Amino acid sequence: MPAGAADPSSNGRAPYEGERSVGQLFAAATADLSALVHDEIALAKAEIRQDVKRGVAGGVSISVAGVVALASIPMLSFAAAYGLQALGLTLGWSFLIVGGAYLLLAALLGLLALRSFKKIEKPHRTIAGVQATTDVLKNARPRPATQEEIDRGLGRIK
Repeated sequence: MPAGAADPSSNGRAPYEGERSVGQLFAAATADLSALVHDEIALAKAEIRQDVKRGVAGGVSISVAGVVALASIPMLSFAAAYGLQALGLTLGWSFLIVGGAYLLLAALLGLLALRSFKKIEKPHRTIAGVQATTDVLKNARPRPATQEEIDRGLGRIK
């Protein structure tokens, strides 16, 4: 539109030099909003990428700690058995006591796991929903309803 020409959607005045129309302002705002959204998405990706790296590093650290802890169990078992021997028991009884303690610990953990498993319930709401869907599908007609069926369903015919 040439400078000084009136915009048909305006109030009849000519736009000033450098003044933008409503359409141009809307287009600029849309472009700015689009750029802002793209920048926010890029920022979110960068933050998530950093969090994933930290999560992987933490997972690796926990895995290494678990391996070290597992490797220490035999050493600690031997130390406990030899400690019991130092208290005056024979070496055979010392190892038997340590092994028995591990069996008791395993039995206790097994009972706790069994108790937790017994608390697991059926998904009652899901079963009810599936049953309701099944009931609806059983009564569904594979063909279009006739006019008589429509009238009967609407209560026009008894």
